[in-house]
Amino acid sequence: MLPNVRRAVIVVAAFAFAPAAHAAPPAVTVHASSSSGPAPLTVALTASGDLATYRWDLGDGSAADGPLVQHSYAAGRFTARVTATAPSGETSQAHVTITSLGLTLKAPHVGRYRQLLGFRGRLVPGLKGVRIGLYRGEHRAASAKTRKGGRFSLRGRVGTPDSVYTVRYAGAVSSPVTLAVRPGLDTAFTGSGRLGRPLALTVRERPAGAGQMTVRVWRAGRLVAARTGAGRLRIRLSTHRATTYRVLVAVAPAQGYAATRRSLQQTVFLPNLGVGSRGASVRGLEQRLHELHYALGRVDGYYGSDTSDAVVAFRKLHGLSRTGATDLRFWRTLDRAGIPAPRYGGPKHVEVNKERQVLFLVSGGQVTLIVPVSTGATGNTPLGVWHVYSRVPGYNAEQMYYSSFFVGAFAIHGYHSVPPYPASHGCVRIPIWVAPRVYSLIDYGTTVYVY
Repeated sequence: MLPNVRRAVIVVAAFAFAPAAHAAPPAVTVHASSSSGPAPLTVALTASGDLATYRWDLGDGSAADGPLVQHSYAAGRFTARVTATAPSGETSQAHVTITSLGLTLKAPHVGRYRQLLGFRGRLVPGLKGVRIGLYRGEHRAASAKTRKGGRFSLRGRVGTPDSVYTVRYAGAVSSPVTLAVRPGLDTAFTGSGRLGRPLALTVRERPAGAGQMTVRVWRAGRLVAARTGAGRLRIRLSTHRATTYRVLVAVAPAQGYAATRRSLQQTVFLPNLGVGSRGASVRGLEQRLHELHYALGRVDGYYGSDTSDAVVAFRKLHGLSRTGATDLRFWRTLDRAGIPAPRYGGPKHVEVNKERQVLFLVSGGQVTLIVPVSTGATGNTPLGVWHVYSRVPGYNAEQMYYSSFFVGAFAIHGYHSVPPYPASHGCVRIPIWVAPRVYSLIDYGTTVYVY
């Protein structure tokens, strides 16, 4: 019997030393009165479940205790997490995500009336692909989808100075933005500008009442007219002699508007000029071409070969017929023209446009000289980016004048014949009279773009 008794004692001892069973962790759920809305978003957070104490990590660096917590969230996305602790010490957690929406909006300080102006901003949190609305007052002016990081940009029309701009999404509204507004100016010359024909200048401000307009007109450097008024002004201009009128329109702004001004000009001309013409019309033509940086020998009132070459270059660049004479269409285009922009930025360089058959000398990011050219008759002037590696002053054996070689045997050089179309063996021909000047502006290593 002793062995069986010994076994019973061992079994009893084993039961006596068995660990007690662990209690289950407390059940807990969490509820938010609102999980999404415009910032600052005030949320009531409720924890419920088994008997427990509750500790909150609110996700934005804040903490709280208790089954019911009220908290205000700035813009962003946060995870509110509650830890429930039972009397026995067991714990469990539950969480909820809170999205508090915020919008920022930025714009230039000044915009022109009715201009499409660029606005930009950001949605927080950085949701991508949601559509933001731009509002002028309560009018929806534009919309755009957000990019990475919630950033957006859009364009809306500028209204009057009392306009207030906001962006909105899902109940969130940005802080308002206001602008100073430059009045719009509509200016027009009525008449062709031909000698002896009626000519008038009309100026109108938009909106009416944006300020007091002053219009001043100069002829040959002398003030010949000055008018002040609001809304609309009209001034008749004399065309009894060839000249160039220069006009300055300035607006003294009403409250909320910004000062603005505009300059313009109109030439009174004999429309049909050519080699051998003389006088004020020629001088006005030369002065205008010089202002636009077309190469000229001098501004002297005589229509020589240099004037003809400048006219050809202008016509080429603006898609007009490639002659060296002027006509009514030429003058109208000339009055509207500006200095062209180079295709390439960077330091001093040369650009050769094979399609337009013109050469640009570029310095400081601006076209400083425009010259007519004639490139390879077979189209063999090589496209690409080259650099001047050799310079030969005066004439060489091939009658090339002041040559700047940029690749192989191809050079920019003066030549006795520069027709308005491709005619060379591949070089870039320029007129003889301007070749020394172009040569002086090109150095060893100067970049030459041919396109």
